Amino acid sequence: MIAADTSTWISFFEGRQGDDVLALTRALHSRLVVMPPPVLTELLSDPELSPSVAQTLIELPLVALKDGFWHRGGKLRAKALAGKRKARLGDALIAQCCIDADIALITRDRDFRAFSEHLNLF
Repeated sequence: MIAADTSTWISFFEGRQGDDVLALTRALHSRLVVMPPPVLTELLSDPELSPSVAQTLIELPLVALKDGFWHRGGKLRAKALAGKRKARLGDALIAQCCIDADIALITRDRDFRAFSEHLNLF
């Protein structure tokens, strides 16, 4: 299984090129994509998202949140911030979902490097 960050999904929907979009396309064709809940929330926040795309996204299997998720997510973000790294809340929660589920994250967002010692980035 593999997940994709919001930045990759947006690039995919906009028809942009890139290794991340190619990896997402391949994973979708192989039915290997799972959806971190924070990514789904970010994508569904777009007021211009078409209902058909929203429905497709909702139908993807969600990464289950494990007990203690919120605590671990906060600690992960605190560690990145203590190291003077940029660590947005949404990114920390996406990273924690993938870390807990032991799945790689496809992304073009360099901010995820703040979590790279714990997260398998693609």
